[in-house]
Amino acid sequence: MFLDRLLGKTPAKAAAVRLHAAAVAQGRTPALYANMGVADTVEGRFEMLTLHVILLVDRLRGGDAQAADTRQALFDVYVGDLDGALREMGVGDISVGKKMRKLGEAFYGRAKAYDSAFKALPDLSELMGVLERTVPDGADTAALAAYAVSCRQALAAEATAAICAADIAWPAL
Repeated sequence: MFLDRLLGKTPAKAAAVRLHAAAVAQGRTPALYANMGVADTVEGRFEMLTLHVILLVDRLRGGDAQAADTRQALFDVYVGDLDGALREMGVGDISVGKKMRKLGEAFYGRAKAYDSAFKALPDLSELMGVLERTVPDGADTAALAAYAVSCRQALAAEATAAICAADIAWPAL
């Protein structure tokens, strides 16, 4: 246990790795692309991953210390994954920092926009507007908005401890 903390393997970090894997898996669900018209491109996959991470971050907001630590660790894992993906795509070391800054700004912009849209629920118009601005053309934003709301409701029904354990029951597509 002491060695885990010394090496940075905290319970929050372990939970964040599992939550990120759950967000990646759900963001790659074929129905998002086949049934809801999300473009199966780097941009489309980025938007679906980001949506699911934002839903998890939103769910962990206002929770206890464990939830706050897990929330921050999830963001850190998400950013680290994006950094690794850029490098795998061949982006040079000099350019990675600039691209990561843009991706970080994109995440925070989307998080703020989604937060505002979630506060406007049950009116879906603001959420649909966010999706229309961010998800590549051709997506069924009404279906995506309904899906995001159902994800948010499913996450809200789960205990924080279950979320931190990445025991997530995403809604069916």
